[in-house]
Amino acid sequence: VQYPEVKRPVRERFRGRHELKRFENGMERCIGCALCAAACPADAILVVPAENNPEQPNSPGERFAATYEINMLRCIFCGYCEDACPTNAIVLEHQYELSFYDRKSSIYTKDMLLVPADKGHGEIPPILQQLNRRPSPPAQIDL
Repeated sequence: VQYPEVKRPVRERFRGRHELKRFENGMERCIGCALCAAACPADAILVVPAENNPEQPNSPGERFAATYEINMLRCIFCGYCEDACPTNAIVLEHQYELSFYDRKSSIYTKDMLLVPADKGHGEIPPILQQLNRRPSPPAQIDL
């Protein structure tokens, strides 16, 4: 293979660079629950949640990830973060060209991980749409 002109194809289940996905309306899928950080065996993920602005929300929940960082030197590409995410926000894609010249550039921030707004896909799940309304009866949310 004449790398880098010709890239080697990877298997379908290959786990490469992380991406934070969006919904098709442009809202972020990440709701700041930090389940990905809790599931990470290498402690490579940092999530700092913040409250959503009701007039202009970033995500369809009550919170969003104000800070989302992955230390790629610690990451072992196990995919546990992908499995733990309830909104399928974090996805390990097929990009395998990851190199850095210093430790500081090995920390991927939310801006580096988040896909552009026009590249989002997928409908907002009904449970997250119902969070903007009062549940009926008040103590329950229909699943």
